[in-house]
Amino acid sequence: MAELSRSDLAYRLTQQKILSEFGVEALRADDLGRLLQRATELCAEGMAAQFCKALEYKPGHDTLLVIAGVGWGPKVVGHALVGADLASPAGYALKTGHPVISNHLENEHRFRTPQLMADHGVRRALNVLIRNREGDFGVLEVDDSREGQFDEADIAFMQGFANLLGGAIERQRAEARLQAALDRQELLTREMSHRVKNSLATVAGLLSLQARTTEDQQARDALTDARSRVEAVAQVHDQLWRQPDLGAVELSGFLGSLCEKLRESAPGHAITCAAPAMPIPADLAIPLGLFVNELVTNAVKYAYPGGHGPVRVEAVPESDGTVRLSVSDDGVGLPEGFDTAAARRSLGMRVIHGLARQLGGELAVEGTKGARFSLTLDLGAA
Repeated sequence: MAELSRSDLAYRLTQQKILSEFGVEALRADDLGRLLQRATELCAEGMAAQFCKALEYKPGHDTLLVIAGVGWGPKVVGHALVGADLASPAGYALKTGHPVISNHLENEHRFRTPQLMADHGVRRALNVLIRNREGDFGVLEVDDSREGQFDEADIAFMQGFANLLGGAIERQRAEARLQAALDRQELLTREMSHRVKNSLATVAGLLSLQARTTEDQQARDALTDARSRVEAVAQVHDQLWRQPDLGAVELSGFLGSLCEKLRESAPGHAITCAAPAMPIPADLAIPLGLFVNELVTNAVKYAYPGGHGPVRVEAVPESDGTVRLSVSDDGVGLPEGFDTAAARRSLGMRVIHGLARQLGGELAVEGTKGARFSLTLDLGAA
C-alpha cells in the first residue's frame, strides 16, 4: 500500500476530526433540519467540495427532495427534486444500496446527470445512502464542478456522516413517537379524572336526595357524611385533571378549593385556608382531601353547639422540610379526658386515624382552647 503524502495525511486527519465532532452533535441534536444542514456544511468542508446536499426519499412520487444543502442557488433547498430511479446518481445509490462515485459525469454511462447538477456545472459526485433500522431515509451527496478525484477513503468519510444521520433520525423519530404516546396517555388520564369527578358528583347528588327523603335522623346524618366524603374525592379529581403536571397537585389551590366547597355546605361558619403554593404528590391528594374534609365536618358539627364560628385549615412548612397540616377551631373543645384511641370506636375517628396512617403522619390532638388536630407530613418521602 502506498504511503500517504503529508498533504493527504493532513486531509484525512481533518476528515476524522470533523466526523468525530459531528458525532457529538448528532447525539445531542433535537432538530433534524438543523442537523442535516450542519452535516452538509461539514461534509463539503471535509471533502473540500463546492456542493453538498441531503436528499429525502419520497416514496409516493419515487423522487428525492433536497432538504438541506450548501453551495446551491436559490430555491433549491426545500424545493428541488431529483429522480429516485436508477438513471440518476442519487437514485442509483438509493436503489442499489451501494455508494456511488462518478468522477466524470460527462462520460458516465450508468446514469444521466440530473438537471439540477447540470445547471451548476457539476462534473463529479459521490453519493452514500442514509439508512437505519426503519429503512432508507435518503441520500447524502457531495458534488464539484472542478477536476479531481473522489476515492474509497472519501466514501468512508461520507458513509460515517450518513450512518450518524441515520441513527439520529431513528432516535428522533422514536422520541417523537414516545412523546406522542405520552401526550395521548396524559390526555386520557385527564379525561378519566374529569369523568370520575362527574360520576362522583352524580353519586353525591343521589346521596343528598336520599338523605332528604329519609325520616330517620341517624340515617340522614350518615348519608350526609357519605355525600361529603364523596364530594371531597370528586374535588380531588376536579383538581387533578386541571393540573399542568398530572403527577402533582398544587397544595394552596387544592386546599383552597376544598375549603370553598366546604363553606358552601356550612353557611355561617368562617372556614379559612392558609397554605403555601407548593406541589404535593398526586397520590396523596385523595387521602389529604378526605382528612381535611373529615376534620372540618367534625368541627362544623360539634365545635359550636347551636351556633357558628371559625374553622381554620393551615399547612405550614417546617425547617426540616416537613409540612404541618392542622385543622382547628375556637369552640367548646374536646371532652375532658378525650382519648383518641377510645374515640376510634366512632366511624369519623376511625376514618381520620386511617387517613393519617395512609399519609404517613402522626396525629396530634390538642383540646384545651377549642380543638386542634395536626399531622406532620414528610412530602419528600412520598
